[in-house]
Amino acid sequence: MADLDAGNIGEILDGVHLILDGTDNFETRYLINDFAVQRGIPWIYGGAVGSYGIAMPIVPGSTCCFACLYPQPPAGAQPTCETTGVVNVLTSSIASIQVNAALQLLCGCQCESCITTIDFWGGGMRRIRQPAARANCEVCGLRRFSRLEGRRRVPISLCGRDAVQIHSLRGPVDLLLLKKQLLPLGEVRANELALRFQVPPYEMTIFHDGRAIVKGTTDAGIARSLYARYVGS
Repeated sequence: MADLDAGNIGEILDGVHLILDGTDNFETRYLINDFAVQRGIPWIYGGAVGSYGIAMPIVPGSTCCFACLYPQPPAGAQPTCETTGVVNVLTSSIASIQVNAALQLLCGCQCESCITTIDFWGGGMRRIRQPAARANCEVCGLRRFSRLEGRRRVPISLCGRDAVQIHSLRGPVDLLLLKKQLLPLGEVRANELALRFQVPPYEMTIFHDGRAIVKGTTDAGIARSLYARYVGS
């Protein structure tokens, strides 16, 4: 198992014909989208949290890409499976939709360009036509692959401190709201400037601008995973 980043994505995904998204954060999905569009490889986005799930096939040259749909990642702390939970049958339902689209693509069949959403609590299942690709999309329109080119700030291991610093792209975080989400999960202290959360054997300090320091590890992959799990990404 490896933490997928700009440095290893070419090696890990070299030679694949289709990518199924099983990730838990937007930044990794943007990276996959850059790689898939650059190489002309179809991939199938899927996500689930709470009672809501979404799945969408992305076929470079035929459909819009992930960056067309989400030009910017959502701002602020987002609900995650750790803080909000997830309906157990939702994950298998989204996975089944992804696998069905994957089989269609691998068999050379026409895969319908739809966004499928499920809300088991309130909205049932909906399918809507994907929007057209945007000519001014940074990725599929202008073909600028900034995440592949290492222009994004990556986690930094803090020398001698057994800690990793995360630079979030999501912008300001409502720390008092995040405190309410994290209180059932462990010890939390917070004010308007910073929040400290104990998740043994780690300690997370999250700042108002979205930056975080994860103590107890020098592994950037672990730090990113904890951030995605408890803050969202």
